Amino acid sequence: MRIEIVPYDFAWPAAFTIEAMRVREALGSLALRIDHNGSTAVPGLAAKPIIDIQVSVRGLEPLSAYGDRLRTIGYTHVPHPDDSFCPFFFRPRVGPHTHHIHVVESGGAEERRTLAFRDYLRDHTEAAREYEQLKRDLASKGVGSDADSHEDYARAKTDFIERMIATALAAGYPRSLPNSPL
Repeated sequence: MRIEIVPYDFAWPAAFTIEAMRVREALGSLALRIDHNGSTAVPGLAAKPIIDIQVSVRGLEPLSAYGDRLRTIGYTHVPHPDDSFCPFFFRPRVGPHTHHIHVVESGGAEERRTLAFRDYLRDHTEAAREYEQLKRDLASKGVGSDADSHEDYARAKTDFIERMIATALAAGYPRSLPNSPL
């Protein structure tokens, strides 16, 4: 399936809120934070129409502690080397996916990095437009046009994302967490 970048949808924040309530109900106190992240969390930014959710937990092991509960509300875990710092889940089971969940350790580096990137793009329109253009360029070249190349699409954005995260962290982001060292 080809990657589709669509104009910002003002319904995305509400879609996040509804899903966050479902996730909160399923995970209870296991979820220390539930944040809207990714491009759909940046007002005005064109994006793939998938709501990205970051769930912060005390510890990533055992994965079954939260994975089994997420499965009860329709999420599928995708085993990946990133499981050591950010297990990934999606729904529905058969694409196109409408929601992604990224589980991170509360207070950990991945939690801070993701929120710093989101908050920085929210506050810096020029950086958000640059990111949008990069995504549109990659999609127009067919990067991510089949299942095997979705990883290529993500990798092709890595340099930009890492540069923005470094800039954001140096500037004191994320704004949504207390300032503390990584």
